[in-house]
Amino acid sequence: MSDQPHPQSDAITVELLDHVAVVWLDRPDQRNAMAPNFWIEFPEVMESLGEDPEVRAIVIAAKGTSFTVGLDLIAFGPAIVTGDIAAMGGNESPSDVAKRRSTYKQIKLMQRTFSSIADNPKPVIAAIHGHCIGAGVDLATACDIRLAANDAIFSVRETRLAMVADVGTLQRLPFIIDPGKVAELVYTGRDWFAAEAMEIGFVSALFDDAACVLQAAVEMAAAIAANSPLAVQGSKAVLNSAKRHQVARDLDTVALWNAAFLYSDDLGEAIQAFVEKRAPRYKGR
Repeated sequence: MSDQPHPQSDAITVELLDHVAVVWLDRPDQRNAMAPNFWIEFPEVMESLGEDPEVRAIVIAAKGTSFTVGLDLIAFGPAIVTGDIAAMGGNESPSDVAKRRSTYKQIKLMQRTFSSIADNPKPVIAAIHGHCIGAGVDLATACDIRLAANDAIFSVRETRLAMVADVGTLQRLPFIIDPGKVAELVYTGRDWFAAEAMEIGFVSALFDDAACVLQAAVEMAAAIAANSPLAVQGSKAVLNSAKRHQVARDLDTVALWNAAFLYSDDLGEAIQAFVEKRAPRYKGR
């Protein structure tokens, strides 16, 4: 077991089991919604584990009833409505050009959060149960292997919130499942469930509940950790080499798109409708 300390926080905790690290999304009362601090702290945890020679495989799991409901709209809502998403970093935008530049910078920072999974030299397994919504799918697509409980519910929710998903799903999901299915799931923003996730190849196996999927993920990670770490990490590097440059290019494309077009009347309406618990009334502007 590693003696190296790893960053932890109120929202993210780390459990070390011999050569396996379990990274817990640990904000169960908020269904592990991703507040502003998450986007800074999570990559610090992943990068620390990636550098620890005693850690050979990583499991990402979640406490509570949901894996994650994605972006914390309560925390981010005011900044999104006012067009000041960069406010989470304490920045002021004196002009529209500066606002777009700040938004681009902030999107790139948030993309790093999940790229810290995909670019991690160690294999990463997602143990998913309950809701895996919006940014939760971004997180899951960055993992090497996805396992799920039978109660798992997925959604690429952004189009229903007047957004273009910009932190990894649109870039990585087409490498995992059929691009036509990707288009359907993205354009509709509908919910899809564990059985469908298994059928389309998004997850590798299904289990009865959260405890069972965690156990299976840890056992799989232990089996990986028993192999030569040099060979395993080399295999991950080779498997990812073909898509790495395309993903990086396409992440930049969506960052530029959202820097230019994120703020709209529809986006403000989406946040207002969410707060008021009603259906949004979009006008396409």
